[in-house]
Amino acid sequence: MAGSPTARRRRLSIELKKLRETSGFTCAQVGAALDWSGSKVNRMETGTGRVQPSDVDALCRFYGVEDELREFLKSLAKQAKTKGWWQAHGNGVPAWFSIYIGLEQDASTFRQYQNEFVPGLMQTPAYAAELHRATNQMSDEDINHAVSVRMERQTRLQSPSAPDTWFVVHEGALRSFIGDEAVMREQLEKVLEMTELPSVTLQVLPFDAGPYPATGTFTMLGFPDPEDPDIVYRDGITDAIYLEGAEEVRAYNRAFDNLRAAAASPHRSTHLITTLLKGYT
Repeated sequence: MAGSPTARRRRLSIELKKLRETSGFTCAQVGAALDWSGSKVNRMETGTGRVQPSDVDALCRFYGVEDELREFLKSLAKQAKTKGWWQAHGNGVPAWFSIYIGLEQDASTFRQYQNEFVPGLMQTPAYAAELHRATNQMSDEDINHAVSVRMERQTRLQSPSAPDTWFVVHEGALRSFIGDEAVMREQLEKVLEMTELPSVTLQVLPFDAGPYPATGTFTMLGFPDPEDPDIVYRDGITDAIYLEGAEEVRAYNRAFDNLRAAAASPHRSTHLITTLLKGYT
C-alpha cells in the first residue's frame, strides 16, 4: 500500500472511479441512488474532497463490491485522513505544495528539468533560504520551516527506497548568482556530492546546446504500482498544475528524452560544474 496520505487518497479516487465506470453508471446516477449530489461523487473520484469511510462503504455496497475489497478501500479512506510529516510545519508548506510532497514521497521514478535554479532536492539550506527570502512572502519562522522540509525531502535520495532520479539542469540555473560567493561555493559542492549517489543522475544543458524542447521547469513522477498513472507537475507562485492524461504525460516524456539527448553527458556535466566551482574558490 502506498505510504503517504496523499498517495492513499489518490489510489482511493482511482479505485472508486474504476468501480463506477465498470458498473456503467454516471456520477449523477450514483448520487441520485444514494441521495447525494453527482458533484459529491465526482469530488470523491477526483480527490478534491475528503472521503469518509462510511461513504466508501455505501458506494461499495451499491456497486456490489466483495467484502475484502470494501474493507481495503475503507482502510484507505481512514489512512488518507492522517497528516504527513511535512504538514507539521504550518505555513512553511503551502496547501497546494503539500499535495506534491505527498506524491513525491511515494514516487519510484523522478524526472526533473530545471531552467531557473538548482533543483530543490539538491539545494543547501543557505541557498534555499535565499530563494524563499526573495519571494518576500514568508516570515523568518516560515522560511526556517520551509527549508527544514526541503532538507528532509532530500534524505529520501539517500535511502534504500530512493526513487530512480534524473535531473536535467540548464547551465544558466547553475550560474545564477544566489546569496554570496560562499553560498554558491557550498551549493555547487553539494550538487557534485549529490551526483555521487547511486540513485541520482545529473546532466547539464549547456548554453551552446542549441534549440531544446522545453518552455519551463517541470517534474515527472512515476509510481511503483501500474494502477497509479504517472504525473507531470508544474508550479507557480501561488498554485500548481498536475497533468495525468496519457497524451500529456507522453508529450512530456518525449520532451525530457530530447532534453537528455541535447544535454551534456553526466561525466561532462560534472566537469562543467567543477569548472564553475573553481570560480568561487
